[in-house]
Amino acid sequence: MAATGETTPLSLGSRIRFITRTAMIALALLVFVPLHYLFRLFFYGSPFPMWFLGVTGWIVGARVERYGTPLRRDVFFISNHVSWIDILTLAGASGTAFVAKAELAQAPLVGWLCGLNRTVFVKRENRMGVADQINQLREALKDNWSVTVFPEGTTTDGHSLLPFKSSMLSVLEPPPPGVMVQPVVLDYGEVAEWIGWVGDETGVNNFKRVLSRKGNFRLGIHFLEPFSPEEYHGRKAIAAKAREEIEDCLEECLGHPVRPFKHNVPPVRYSAPTVPIE
Repeated sequence: MAATGETTPLSLGSRIRFITRTAMIALALLVFVPLHYLFRLFFYGSPFPMWFLGVTGWIVGARVERYGTPLRRDVFFISNHVSWIDILTLAGASGTAFVAKAELAQAPLVGWLCGLNRTVFVKRENRMGVADQINQLREALKDNWSVTVFPEGTTTDGHSLLPFKSSMLSVLEPPPPGVMVQPVVLDYGEVAEWIGWVGDETGVNNFKRVLSRKGNFRLGIHFLEPFSPEEYHGRKAIAAKAREEIEDCLEECLGHPVRPFKHNVPPVRYSAPTVPIE
């Protein structure tokens, strides 16, 4: 189950795991960021943000199993959303940048890290700025070859799928020429509810809980059949098509229909989960 509300203090073992993983992430940051800026002095694109995010996903415990083939350029990924780990592992698996709300650009450190990976910041209330957002998307596609959006607008427990907010696909209306849409399913298996960031749990608590977790966990990333957004009339039709494909695959992974999403799940304390660990 995902944690909600207040959490108990870390045990000694959990504290050691948290400190060790945090130190490893800091070390990776110190290695990859200078290399990124050095690389950009001579070349337009840089693989180091992708490598840093992928390594960070591995440090926090994600062992990625990739299914299907991600398009490498001119592609807009649409994915379900469970955790901040989604960003680490998707970027590591495909090199994708992300679409995020403009307010995130002002967040300390997070906004800077997003900038390294050429995040497209969208002002969803500014309909007059769509042309500028399309230009940002083209620039991100030119550098990263792919961009990802999480149209649920929030994270879930991994067993649910919220309605897609078509406004988050405004950068595809109209779609840049030649860009394809590829639905993606993130399947955390039995640990999904434990990993999920839901309810009134704070981001700091979720980060602390995940990094103090014992062992590793499997994450299946399913890249589904791509389709052309030009074949659908507007962002609502694109969102509906992508959600249908994602729901079918997620239900196949889960072995049961997606269920209504509820925030009132029992709290989880800082301890080893009861589910099997790989």
